[in-house]
Amino acid sequence: MKKLLLLIFFLTYSFNGTTHMAHYNKFNKIEMEILKDGEVIGYNYYFFKKNKNETIVTNQIKFTVKILGATVFEIEGYGEEKYIKDKLISFNSKTRQNKKEKFVNLKLNEERNEFEIKGSSYSGKASTDNVVGNWWSHKILQSNSQISPISGSIKEQVVTFIGKEKLELYGTSYDVEHFKLTSKDMSIPKDKRLNFDIWFDKKNALILKVTYSRMGNWEYRVKNFE
Repeated sequence: MKKLLLLIFFLTYSFNGTTHMAHYNKFNKIEMEILKDGEVIGYNYYFFKKNKNETIVTNQIKFTVKILGATVFEIEGYGEEKYIKDKLISFNSKTRQNKKEKFVNLKLNEERNEFEIKGSSYSGKASTDNVVGNWWSHKILQSNSQISPISGSIKEQVVTFIGKEKLELYGTSYDVEHFKLTSKDMSIPKDKRLNFDIWFDKKNALILKVTYSRMGNWEYRVKNFE
């Protein structure tokens, strides 16, 4: 019975995802705070620009980790996703990670119906079933693999529904669905492994919170959306 309920849940969820860009027509921006070990260290902002069937989503991210006043890890980056209706047409990003330049240039080859990627970690072709691994889109919860928005690498993933919960954020209570997103191959090195807990607000079609552990406890949480 439990397996049947999970199957019904994911069939319903996947069906709703076929028009997933329409869910974001109401948004102009989503602001996420980034915390490490309970301390705010940066931000991840998404901005939406719409023109008829075209939607452009820009992403700004910046955070700095310091120990005893010394910077040990930092990221600053910018990305842009372009959609025509629900179809991803292109994605471009530039990221500076610990003084190293990383990038992704992705475009859709419509004739072959596949992505062509040039990235700092991967260059080649990819299925259009992949989703760019940004936290603004709930489509990341429906895909079997994701493309790194920093380097272009492709990572296979497994998404597991944990259950329905209440989530309190900045004085507001939300009814959310809790998911676990992990690498399909959990034998890969820990620093390259996907292992996230994700809380999704179905009413607003919004990922409200993401947590993971890597040299400390990290949290991305939505502070404001409009």
